[in-house]
Amino acid sequence: MSQTFTKAMARNVFYGGSLFFILLFLSLTYDTHSEMPKQDNSANLTEKVAKGKRLWEENNCIGCHTLLGEGAYFAPELGNVYKRFGNSKQAIEAFISSRPREGIKGRRSMPQFDFTAEELDAISEFLKYVSEIDASGWPPNIQG
Repeated sequence: MSQTFTKAMARNVFYGGSLFFILLFLSLTYDTHSEMPKQDNSANLTEKVAKGKRLWEENNCIGCHTLLGEGAYFAPELGNVYKRFGNSKQAIEAFISSRPREGIKGRRSMPQFDFTAEELDAISEFLKYVSEIDASGWPPNIQG
């Protein structure tokens, strides 16, 4: 066997490697598409949940909180806040509405957004919806 790496050998390595990774990509794509229907949570998606998501985005909640691992790490993860508050939308609403107007001096704290009762209900419904998503064990602990 010769010690030189010929053009034919390089071409075979390139085509073989390309074929391998194309087949790997196609098999992973097929696996993802076959698993997606099992995780469908759209049956619980209501207009109230959509309104809660709009409020989440308009008030830039992700600027401080993470949601299912995405966002800023300034404040707690909210992917499991519904479970953390004892499966109670009222507890979430009470927490959000009880925030002090001026904040707490010397501490980072959530601002008071002055949401209406309807808006609080929508946000808590959105957080309930998010907690019911199968996130494959995320967040890793109840504290978020």
